[in-house]
Amino acid sequence: MDDDTQRELAAVAAGLMVDEGLEVRRALQRALEQLRLPSRTPLPGPALIDAAVREHLAIFHAGTQPAELRALRETALVWMERLAEFAPLLGGAVWHGTATRLSDIHLQLFADDPKAVEIALINAGLDYDAQTARGMRGREAEVLSLAVPCEGLGEAVGLHLWVNDTGAGRGARLPDDLGRVPRGTAAEVRTLLAAPDSDPCNEERYRCNDGQ
Repeated sequence: MDDDTQRELAAVAAGLMVDEGLEVRRALQRALEQLRLPSRTPLPGPALIDAAVREHLAIFHAGTQPAELRALRETALVWMERLAEFAPLLGGAVWHGTATRLSDIHLQLFADDPKAVEIALINAGLDYDAQTARGMRGREAEVLSLAVPCEGLGEAVGLHLWVNDTGAGRGARLPDDLGRVPRGTAAEVRTLLAAPDSDPCNEERYRCNDGQ
């Protein structure tokens, strides 16, 4: 597939991710359908998709996205502090700086007893849905999903708690395909909120070559 087609596919997928809140895999499938490309068409890589998402945000959402991102990060931090005993790490678009009000919050949690997180939610009187999904390093993980209030947006947002065994934490900060720290600690989220114009994908301190 030529470069122009790859860029077009990435651009259409980026629009679907930002404007409809689709996950990247579903967005690429929809983009193939919209462009009437064969299902076997090679897909654009992470760098091209990331660039397309940022370009789409800059063109169509520059006036609203920074405030929406900040509101989601503030909500994420509330839950990271609330679930501090499970060493939470924030991932996904909220961490990487591309989230809008349609984005969900994804926290990776670590516990010796996988039921401990559920017990904490039950004790707090919170309703949640549980399912199994492929998580870090392709391992199956239990995902607890609930709707939580986001004060900055004035509405509820999705919160997904990925429950991992404590051993999985050793690889949770290894660099991703773009050389970025893929997940952030509560302290790092506080740093981002203290400098609201900052973005972990554009800051050298959040790029990593040694897995730290």
